[in-house]
Amino acid sequence: MLWCGEVLPTPTLIYWMQRVPHASFTNLYGPTEATIASSYYTVPACPASEDASIPIGQACGGEELLVLDDQLRPVPAGEMGDLYIRGAGLSPGYWRDPEKTRAAFVPNPGSATPGDRLYRTGDRASVGADGLVRFLGRADAQIKTRGYRVELGEIETALHALGTLRECAVVGVPSQDFDGVAIGCAYAPLAGGAVTPAALREALAHALPAYMLPSRWLACDALPKTSNGKIDRRRLCWRRAASTRWPSSSCWSSSRNASGSAWSWTTWTWTSSARSRPSPPSSPNAAAPPARSRRPGALVS
Repeated sequence: MLWCGEVLPTPTLIYWMQRVPHASFTNLYGPTEATIASSYYTVPACPASEDASIPIGQACGGEELLVLDDQLRPVPAGEMGDLYIRGAGLSPGYWRDPEKTRAAFVPNPGSATPGDRLYRTGDRASVGADGLVRFLGRADAQIKTRGYRVELGEIETALHALGTLRECAVVGVPSQDFDGVAIGCAYAPLAGGAVTPAALREALAHALPAYMLPSRWLACDALPKTSNGKIDRRRLCWRRAASTRWPSSSCWSSSRNASGSAWSWTTWTWTSSARSRPSPPSSPNAAAPPARSRRPGALVS
């Protein structure tokens, strides 16, 4: 069994490894800019703990993963850095978007070969003493709140380890309070489960320090997705920016009707048919997030 694209929660991995013991389970990692899969890690045995971290492993043949600092120098083993990819799988760049290409594909400072490039993934990672690379979250998923720097991916990992959620996303949301940026959690419970923000916060308090506990909660039947099927975190942030406050209880629900599903967020309403994903409403008070560019800006293969 192979998985790629989103982090598979360890409780889910344990569930399937226990039920399909004869199968092998391999974690693949890689963005579209590097032809999807750039590294792999075959899990040797069922994890003993639900909060165990599964490495993204080692580079595929012809590629290389590098964990570098701000000066593009390798970081020591165990320390966090920015993840770059080098090798045959890199795309030439983004179609008719040289500025975006220059920002993402940078010359390799450790090579004298012309055209040797690195792709800046925007992910944070570390290399263990075992030589395996571990994904630690997005670089843009680090926020500063109440004077602390917080990796939002760590909070999501702790939430998944609780075993009560089908999916969740933790985002930084603007706040009018002294913290400036609040930690917001949108979540969808397992089918038939009854989960409250109070219960989640209490459970998280056993695993995380107080400054990392979310203060804004959003209960959902399903989280919004991008056209690629990934959780649309930008849309979650936009929803929060279009409202004065995140409520502390469930206010975003999904219900079925003849035309598909309808998602409502306080005074905002989205609708979607079975064949299209929801789009934000037009409003004189709030602008929709910019559309994802296809061309120019699409990858060149």
